Amino acid sequence: MGSDILENIMVDESGNHHEMVQVHELGFVKLLDVMGDDQEVENAARISYGEGTRKVSQTRNLIRYLMRHKHTSPFEMCEVKFHIKLPIFIMRQLVRHRTANINEYSGRYSVMSDEFYLPQGDYLAKQSTTNNQGRGEVHPSKGALQFEFNRVFDNALISYKTLLEEDLARELARILLPVANYTECIWKMDLNNFFHFVRLRSDSHAQREIRDYSDAMYELVKPYFPLCCEAFEDYMRDSVTFSANEMDFIRECVVGDLIEGWEGYTDEDFNDEALAKKYNLSKREMNELKEKLLQKEN
Repeated sequence: MGSDILENIMVDESGNHHEMVQVHELGFVKLLDVMGDDQEVENAARISYGEGTRKVSQTRNLIRYLMRHKHTSPFEMCEVKFHIKLPIFIMRQLVRHRTANINEYSGRYSVMSDEFYLPQGDYLAKQSTTNNQGRGEVHPSKGALQFEFNRVFDNALISYKTLLEEDLARELARILLPVANYTECIWKMDLNNFFHFVRLRSDSHAQREIRDYSDAMYELVKPYFPLCCEAFEDYMRDSVTFSANEMDFIRECVVGDLIEGWEGYTDEDFNDEALAKKYNLSKREMNELKEKLLQKEN
């Protein structure tokens, strides 16, 4: 998470305390509600199991098995709900995740915010020379650029307010405002699709601003689902997928002679307790690793 994201506790108008993370200068992510926990995921998978029939270690192993083998429905039994304040251009990226339930501030019914997102510091960067939708090195004219941003924001806001004073419909007056204008929404998603959202939006290739929001949301959720998040990080967020051709290369050039004459490589080699502990792999995972490496072509 970026250094510009600060953790706070917010108290709403009803006196309820909500966990909140400030994002950039004016935005925030507030966790409104959580339905479920690690045990609920396990209960959904082990519907026939009663209370007191399992240990925490069994819960962890089952959750890791579910995540590893993409058995997603138990994770869909849990939900997270946020209140988010963000620029419209980031809101456009949120709504692309169609499994979310979203209710946004209405610029037809209400007057739009007079706040705008202004990029700071190294967020102001040149167009990347290697990525058509990314940033490159920091721009040398940051002060001049910020001045231009503010000039546009001020003029747009003046024009917007003028049109409202002329009694133009709010739904028409708002179209003058830049996509840097702040909006707010309530955003709810099940845990499985939330993990998919984080995997995409916290990725290094995602726009930096949406990464900040995704990171903030994940950090708020993580304490409620520590085992699920651990499995997500190991098997989704920090993992990679190899194609069939890449696996052929690995088998031939990395594993090499071991694959050709693997009779001499025993189960004990893969199940060595010290090796498993070093890489945080269970006996089942060690066996699955062997199957992946030694899998023959169909």
